[in-house]
Amino acid sequence: MAKTDPYAALRFKEFRIFLLVRFVLVFGWTMQFIVIEWEVYSLTKDPLSLGFIGLMEIIPALSMALFAGHIVDQREKRNLLATCIALFSLISLGLFLLTWEPVVGDWSTKQILYSIYALIFFGGFLRSFFGPTIFSLLALIVPKKNYPNAATWSSSTWQMSAVLGPAFGGFAIGWLGVHWALCIVFGMVFLSFLILLQIKRKPILNPKIGEPVLESLKEGVRFVFKTKAILGAITLDMFAVLFGGAIALLPIFAQDILKVGSEGFGVLRAAPAVGAFITMLITAYIPISRKAGMKLLAAVFGFGVCIIVFGLSSIFWVSLVALFFSGMTDGVSMVIRQTILQIKTPDNMRGRVSSVNSMFVGSSNELGAFESGLTAKLMGTVTAVVFGGTMTLITVVTTGLVSPTFRRLDLTKDLEAHEKGEE
Repeated sequence: MAKTDPYAALRFKEFRIFLLVRFVLVFGWTMQFIVIEWEVYSLTKDPLSLGFIGLMEIIPALSMALFAGHIVDQREKRNLLATCIALFSLISLGLFLLTWEPVVGDWSTKQILYSIYALIFFGGFLRSFFGPTIFSLLALIVPKKNYPNAATWSSSTWQMSAVLGPAFGGFAIGWLGVHWALCIVFGMVFLSFLILLQIKRKPILNPKIGEPVLESLKEGVRFVFKTKAILGAITLDMFAVLFGGAIALLPIFAQDILKVGSEGFGVLRAAPAVGAFITMLITAYIPISRKAGMKLLAAVFGFGVCIIVFGLSSIFWVSLVALFFSGMTDGVSMVIRQTILQIKTPDNMRGRVSSVNSMFVGSSNELGAFESGLTAKLMGTVTAVVFGGTMTLITVVTTGLVSPTFRRLDLTKDLEAHEKGEE
């Protein structure tokens, strides 16, 4: 096997522009999420209200996911992503206005809260398009042999922005207040739109343009369920994210348990992304494709342990370290899953396969947030987090025992085949 070039994908100009778009967009997106979490909990002091944030996003995201994948496979990717970002900027503008005293001065807390939930709900519809469109556009920017390297850098960029966005958001709440923090979010989203226009429009590679919607959806779902490596990876990650959703309860830990304020909240929220980003930088130099199945199982098991430690801790630095290592283990999981998806998905089905992945993994973030909020309401915050981590461990052990094929999953031969195919 040829020597790995850790910068292979970065040698393409449009890929560098793509990374900048993703960084700026996700920076604003993740910053907006934690600012809204903070505002909602400040308004209600009810953990279930944080769960409803996830629920409001997952309902439209799940209901539209497969249809969004079909539309993505039928449309030009650059312009579709530009449309999604433009609409998302309007949602950011709406949230900015909902925290402005001249606009909502006479509104009740319930009116403000329900309006926030409504905008999050509409954002869920857009969310169903973002993942498949970005996934498909990436594959049109770099050659197939560079997909694993591109996936690593793309995921690393996502994690870097997910580090800085929440951390800056937490400090911005303390320095500027919620209202002006959301103004920055709107500016970041609009900036990502302008940068995206530097990428040229791409060809539509789907030979079945105009295919009936139901037949198209069935084909995408069938492909995922018959490709065991994809199905196993996204199923395992789905349960880990679903039960390990401690992140949704961070405002409670920051305000009521660790008592570290908005700045500490931002640091805690960024810690998992810091860990994941470091892991992804390492994997750009040291690929983890060999024995990928066992490594994925070990990573998710480690993630569960970290969540349990975080739940039991009442010391800020212990909690911070636990979240950091949860991010490192999650980074391994993300790189392996994205590599599997990029390598094993045909070009004409990327939108639909990515949509199925979003239904399993992406939406489980929001469903996990609702599960965490509900269990915190019923069991108490600490018990809910420990319960989630324990269920993650049980899921990993069960998967390892019942699926020996997944335990033996190795991606080395797939990568070698792609390299030889394009020489």
